[in-house]
This record gives sequence, structure tokens and C-alpha cells, in this order.
Amino acid sequence: MGTGDVRFEFATASRILFGPGACAEIPQAARAFGRRALVVGSLERSAPLREGLRAAGVEALLYPITGEPTVVVVLEGLRIAREGGCDLVIGIGGGSALDTGKAIAALLTNPGDIYDYLEVIGKGKSFQEPSAPCIAIPTTAGTGTEVTRNAVIVAPEQQVKVSLRSPFLLPKLAVVDPELTYSLPPSVTAATGLDALTQLIEPFVSNAANPMTDAVCREGMRRAARSLLRAYQDGKDKDARQDMSLASLFSGMALANARLGAAHGFASVIGGMFPAPHGAVCARLLPFVMEANMRALKARQPSAPTLARYAEIAQILTGDVQAKTEAGIEWVQQLLDEMNIPPLSAYGLTADAYPVIVAEAKKSSSMKGNPVALTEQELVGILEKACLRHHWLCLPTFPDTSSRPIPS
Repeated sequence: MGTGDVRFEFATASRILFGPGACAEIPQAARAFGRRALVVGSLERSAPLREGLRAAGVEALLYPITGEPTVVVVLEGLRIAREGGCDLVIGIGGGSALDTGKAIAALLTNPGDIYDYLEVIGKGKSFQEPSAPCIAIPTTAGTGTEVTRNAVIVAPEQQVKVSLRSPFLLPKLAVVDPELTYSLPPSVTAATGLDALTQLIEPFVSNAANPMTDAVCREGMRRAARSLLRAYQDGKDKDARQDMSLASLFSGMALANARLGAAHGFASVIGGMFPAPHGAVCARLLPFVMEANMRALKARQPSAPTLARYAEIAQILTGDVQAKTEAGIEWVQQLLDEMNIPPLSAYGLTADAYPVIVAEAKKSSSMKGNPVALTEQELVGILEKACLRHHWLCLPTFPDTSSRPIPS
């Protein structure tokens, strides 16, 4: 985030198709990759796709999933794909279906066991061979996993969410069609949309931000700020749905090429321990993480350029070019209230779990991207506030950074 030499890497899906009606182009695109596709997704949502594939001469073998991808779910899909002679994997649905598809595609072409490649609970080895061709089709606007190089897997026995991570996990084709999100209920619109917002804010202030991720974060935040609540209130608002599909896509590009932060560091652990929607957990944590980061930066790094970035976030979210940092944090908190995001205690999280959550979260790759190292006391404080049903943010007066040049 300095002003010296700039060096970075930016990787995304080989090809991205975006726009209303883009799904119509999938069957012919799939034909170029293979003739026998494993389609990962729900029976109902994948029906038109499977029909189109067959009409294009691509046999479609359905692997229906309804929950998050566990190790067992991925391995069962891998077995079906191998026995069915599949040479192509298509994931259609939310992040769970897409992550499952990406994982199966990678394991189809790489030898060994899934634990050879899983981080944290496995050996964390690198995939040596390119994945089988994978097409990712999101039906929600939130995870951005159609353009990320990891697949999140739940390990129930260890009570944790971990990742397969490799450039080979980037899909050959990502198809983002906003029309697929029109029927999402408000609760899913909120959880997934808030996940996207968090994935735009955290990379923007992370310690691995770069000019490319900055650009997509700024544009994504603008679109989410003007459209997330609108999409929640009226699912048939086509402009709002298109904005949120773009915001989600941009958030995936950002997190794949920068880092996240403490909200995601906590969420990956909490999601493995409690039955809580990932996006809602991230959202509930976000304003308190922002608050803790600003307090820590003011106390320990008062000249940090991240202070200016938090001011810019406030200006983008509120639409007020004079907005101070506090206004951005308050805007997020108010949005959560309007979208009825519950406290973390609603999912069964209690104080006796704080030490374990903090200890595990500190090991996560996301926490390592946080713009400032938070103390154990600060991390516990975030959890305490996120668990309260009603909590008024007690914001300090931060330095006026609105006129400070934004770092390139």
C-alpha cells in the first residue's frame, strides 16, 4: 500500500461470462470441454442446464447436494464421477455446490487422498496436475467462489472448515447470470450479499492489497452499497440483482488475489463449530472487526495508510465524500439491523467457546491478512460484542483521514 515499486499477481477463471441470459451459452461451451459431465447441484435448479447439455450432445450425470461440502460429500462425488467416466465437472448453485465441484475436478486428475491436499488438518500438498475442466455457475450473489483458487471443505470430526488451495482450482469457465438470483429469498439474499460486502472491505484494507484488487473492491463496494438493501427488499429489482452479482464476482476476484481479515478468520472457525450461515457470521462480525482494527491502528500505528482506506470505505458506503471513518462502521451496523442479522449467540455461541475460537482463528490464513495484529483481548472483545443482541458501537474519534491521499 506504499508509493514505491508495485509488484503483484492476479489470477482468475480462464473465461468469465456475465449477464442476464448468459446461461444459454453454457451447453455449447461445455461441449468444448468434454462429453460426460458430472453436474453438482440441486435437482430442481440444475434441470434446465442438464436438458440443454443433453441437447448439445453432452451427457449429464447429476450429483445432488443440499448441504455444505464435507470430506465425505466430496469423496462420494469423486467416486460417482470416476465410475461414470466423467471428463467435465459443472457446479451450479451456491458456494457449497461450486466448492464441491471444484474439489472433485481437482481430485479427478491428481493421485492420492483428499487429506494429502487439505490444509491445517491434512498434509497441505500442492496439486501437481491441472484439474479436470470445471464450469462454475453461481445461483446466489455472495461467495464469489466461481473465481477463487480454493475450495472450502467442512471437516465435522475436527469441527473446522479448511481449504483445498491451488491455482488449478480456478474454473475454466465462470458463468454469472443475475437471472438465477431473482428467486432468492430475503434471508439468503442478506447472508450471501453481506458475505460479498465483507469480501470487498477486508481485501481493501488487508496487508496484501494491490492496485488490481483495489479497483475491483472500490467498484464492488459502490454497487453493494446502492443495491444490497434494495435486492433484500425487492428480489425482482433487476438492476439491484445485477449489481449484487457483479459485487459478488468482484469480491471473489479480490479475495483470490489479496487476503481477507479477522471477520473471515473467525467465521471459518465458527462455521465449523456451529450451524451458522457463513455470510451472516461474517456480517455480524464485520462492524466490530472494523471498530477493533481502527482502535488498534490509532493506538499502535497512527500513521498507517490503512486509516485513509477506512475513511474511503466510509465515503463509498455512505455516498458522502466528507464522511469520516465512524460513519462507515455505523453504516454497516445499521444495514445489519435493517436486514435482521441475529447475534452470534442465536447460533449457540457462548462465552465458554471464546478461547477455542480465538486460538483457532489466530492460525487461519485470513487472520494473517488483517491490517493490524489484534491481541487476544481485542479478539475476545469482538466476539463478546457480536454475541450481544443489542450493542451500541462506542466509537472513538479517529484521526480525520478524509483529506489524506489514498495510497496507490
